[in-house]
Formats: sequence, C-alpha cells, structure tokens
Amino acid sequence: GMTPEEVRATGADILLGNTFHLWLRPGTEVMQQHGDLHDFMHWHRPILTDSGGFQVFSLGKLRKITEEGVTFQSPINGDKVFLSPEKSMEIQHHLGSDVVMIFDECTPYPATEEEAKQSMHMSLRWAARSRQAFDALENQNALFGIVQGGVYEALRDESVAGLVDIGFDGYAIGGLAVGEPKADMHRILEHTCPQLPTEKPRYLMGVGKPEDLIEGVRRGVDMFDCVMPTRNARNGHLFTAEGVIKIRNARHKQDTSPLEADCDCYTCAHYSRAYLHHLDKCQEILGARLNTIHNLRYYQRLMAGIREAIATQVFDEFVDSFYQKLGRTTPPLNSNKEGV
Repeated sequence: GMTPEEVRATGADILLGNTFHLWLRPGTEVMQQHGDLHDFMHWHRPILTDSGGFQVFSLGKLRKITEEGVTFQSPINGDKVFLSPEKSMEIQHHLGSDVVMIFDECTPYPATEEEAKQSMHMSLRWAARSRQAFDALENQNALFGIVQGGVYEALRDESVAGLVDIGFDGYAIGGLAVGEPKADMHRILEHTCPQLPTEKPRYLMGVGKPEDLIEGVRRGVDMFDCVMPTRNARNGHLFTAEGVIKIRNARHKQDTSPLEADCDCYTCAHYSRAYLHHLDKCQEILGARLNTIHNLRYYQRLMAGIREAIATQVFDEFVDSFYQKLGRTTPPLNSNKEGV
C-alpha cells in the first residue's frame, strides 16, 4: 500500500485502474459521488483503465461469450452480470479515465488459427461498437484500440487494418504474455509494430520483466503495464541493474550496503539490505512498502534512461550496456530494422 504522493515520488505520471474490479466493488455510483476515480483515490494525474476484457478472459468457465457481450458470475458475490462494449465505455466514462481501452476478447493461448480468427473478428466488431459508444457519450478523453490475432501474422495484419480504419488515439497490442513462448511474442511484435501509425502511442499490455521492456522498445513499443514490480516487491524480489536480489536470502542478513548504490529512491537512500532482510523475515508491512518503492523507481529509471538514450541517439549502446551489466550479450532482432 502506497499513497499517491509516494507513487508520484517514484516518477510515475500515470496509473492504471481496473475497470472490472472497480465496477463490481465499490461500483461507479460511489465513484460519481466523489467526482470520479481521480477524486476517489486522490490521484490528480492521468489514469488509464483497462476495459474488463482481460478479467473476463481469465474467469474461464465462469463466463459465457456471445455477440452482444459477456455474461458471467461475479467473483465477489456470485451475481449474474453482463459486460458489453457499450457498458464498458459507460463505466470508464464514469471513472473519468484519461485513456479508455476498447472492450475486446483476449484470444487465449494456445488457439488454432481458426479460433484466433473468430476471436479477432469479434474483437473488431466490438472495437467499432466501443468507438460508437465512446463518441455517443461525447467523451473528450483518449480511446485506444487493441490489436488481436494470436500468434498469426496474417490475423494481426487484418486486426491492425480494421482498427486503423475505425481510428483510435493509440493502439495496444493485446493477446501476448498469455503463455506463448517469448520468441513468438518477439516475432509478433516485430511484425505488428511497423504497421501501426507512427504518430500514435503503441502500448504492449501486461508486460513485463525489465528485459521485456527493453525488447519491446527495440521493436517499437512506447508504453507498458505490469503488476511485476509491485507483486515481486511483496515477495522480496528486488530489481537492480545487476539482476534480481532475493532479499529473503540469509546472505543479506549482515549486509550494510543499499540495494543499489546509484539508486536515488527513498529506500536506497535510507536503508540497508540487512534492514530490508530483517523486515522481510518479520513479515513487517513496512518491508513490502519499501521494496515496492524501490522496484517502482527502478522501472521508472529504466524507462527514463531509454527515453534519454533514444533522444540522444545512443539507444543501441544503452541496450548493450543493460545486458552487459546482467552478464549477458544483447540478443539479436529477427530483422535488422530497429523499431525506434
């Protein structure tokens, strides 16, 4: 648990809110009584909300998908609920989201080409309905489309063409990081990113590890979201330029050094590895908070470093240095064209 001020201090400019969970609890009525989600949680900077599509995908047998939308059992109280493109746009409008995501079906992995095709076509029809509903609400904020098509290039091509034809403020690449091999993710990214409008943001959903961010940017991605820095922090897995530190390990018990010597986060400025190890062993909530501050700052510093390297035209050297510190060599791209 971190306050908005603490999150902001790590360098964060935007938060992701979960439409599905906020809709089911506490509900949009409570949100509207406060104003919107910004007021409800005291974060007066941009908020991106997902559409609920991925949560529906992860419900498995608890859901039934039709052309109209998805009927499912609430994981909170078992109530039967219905979510559609129109409903998702309405909820996100009430939340006051600055970046609204279309309602789509996240194609599962593995899926046959025919299954992926049917799912992608449904997502395209839902994309058009999302656009229509968003416009009908006279929402002045941004609406992003989501490219689907599984691990099949031809389906990704069709999805991109359909979404660009509808027209969105940014384009997300969905249906990756759902269990497919890393090589497939890289192949699809390398194929898909060059087809997206260069002047619009490109967002890879649900990714990832630090090296996944590097590899995504190498292929032309601008934005990412992932629970990894916070979830791993709670489990005592801390990111550094030299790799992951497992603070639970006994070797940190008497280590007076900070997690990372050149890190400017609150945790590294004030506490030793030994203290963080002690908090972890005691299962003290402060440990999880200090770990989270460091991991979020690590990710923010990584992305700031990437932006600066691109701006000063030394991105290749930045990537080589990133892998060198990990004791690894830079993996080759499938193509020779870099996406930045």
